[in-house]
Parts: sequence; structure tokens; C-alpha cells
Amino acid sequence: MKKQRLGESNMLNCGEVATIVKYNSAHDMIIKFDKTGELIQCEYVDFKRGGIKSHFTPSVFGVGIVGMILTVNEDGKQLDSYHKWVAMLERCYDKKLHIKHPTYIDCSVSKEWHYYPTFVKWYNENIYEVENETMCLDKDILIKGNKIYSPETCCFVPQEINLLFTKANARRGNNPIGVDYIKKNSNYRARCKFGKGESIHLGIYNNSTDAFYAYKKYKEMVIKSIADKYKNKIPLILYEALYKYEVEITD
Repeated sequence: MKKQRLGESNMLNCGEVATIVKYNSAHDMIIKFDKTGELIQCEYVDFKRGGIKSHFTPSVFGVGIVGMILTVNEDGKQLDSYHKWVAMLERCYDKKLHIKHPTYIDCSVSKEWHYYPTFVKWYNENIYEVENETMCLDKDILIKGNKIYSPETCCFVPQEINLLFTKANARRGNNPIGVDYIKKNSNYRARCKFGKGESIHLGIYNNSTDAFYAYKKYKEMVIKSIADKYKNKIPLILYEALYKYEVEITD
């Protein structure tokens, strides 16, 4: 039986073929994944059922590869780097999420970041703290309109800054950003809302263009003031991007 099982191959549930390369007993054997060469000690019953997963199989939303690296700390709590990596992949590749958040449909993650250890290296080199604020992974402040998560396009930002760029596309309809139509009076209202706070009304206008430019002036002023607030707490490249940021009628 030992000789018969040695060299036996099986297509596992993870989509990879593995072969028994060492067999001591049904409870002590080593398999080798044919594609990656990864070695795993396991039991024969698990091998036959196909339940063993390779650390190098794209198992996270069909593209993410965890690799041979820890994803939890000593207490078993998920690492922030892993949480942000999975959330990033979810935004780009989870079709169920796209139903609720269609703005992510055309977004993607660079291939190098499909591999978690590569993302972790970048994370450790770029993460920083700002008091007790949640730090968010952002892809389109440094490069406006960017749709690709990558080392060149992303940065960490405090949540207060991240919320500055949240858009309520469904509410505004076909109107420019910061503008909604008041059907009762057939005019347009400019207002600015940040995060979960109340909207700040900026005035009523006869056309959507004038309403937009009122919003644009106010929003850019606010972005600059927030940039100044965080000037000595955030990377210079982020500060400069905030100061140069322009709100456009096509946003």
C-alpha cells in the first residue's frame, strides 16, 4: 500500500494538482503541488477529498495569492495589512459588491499586488498613524480619476481626508457634482456634504453651471484647509496633491 500511494496525484478543490512525494502512513505523508513545488504535510484522507489548499493558489476573489506569510497576529487577530489587501481585492473583483457600489466596476489591482507578501512590503514602508484616526488606502487622490491600485498610485490617508472625496452620484442624478435640482421652484441648489455630517447649503441658482461653480469654489477651499490641518502629519506628496486638486464639472 505504501508503494502504491507514493507518486499518486490528485486534482484538489483549489484547482491545483498535487502528488504524494513521501509516504510514511495514512496520517503522515507529504504532497507536492505540481505547479508551484510547494510541499505540505497532510493526511491521506484530506488529500483524497481535495480539501488541501496551496498558499500560492489565487484563492482570494479569484486573483489574490496569500503566499507563505502570516495574516494574523499573536492573538489570532487579522493583521491590518491583510484586512486592507482583502478589502482592496473585494472592491475590484467582487461582483456582488459592484451591484451596491458600481463605481468600482472598472477598477483593478496591479498584478504585483495580487501577491500578498508584495503588498505587505509596500504597506510596511508606507503606513503611518495620525492620532487615533482610521487610515484608508486611497487610489485616486495622487492621480485623479485613477482606477488601478498599485504602488505608484496609492497612498494612505486619514479617514477625514478620505471622506472629502466621497461622491453621492445616485442622489444628484444627471446634475454636476455638488448640485441638485429643486423641482418645486425649477432651480438648482449647491451644497457640500462631508462624510456623515450635515450638508452645507451654498445657495440657489437659476442654472446648474452656476451652482456647480459655487460648489467648486467652496470645496477646493475646504480641501486646502484640511491639507493645511494635516500638513505636518501626512506625506508631502499627499499634501501637494490635495493643494493642487481641482473639482471639475465632469466629476
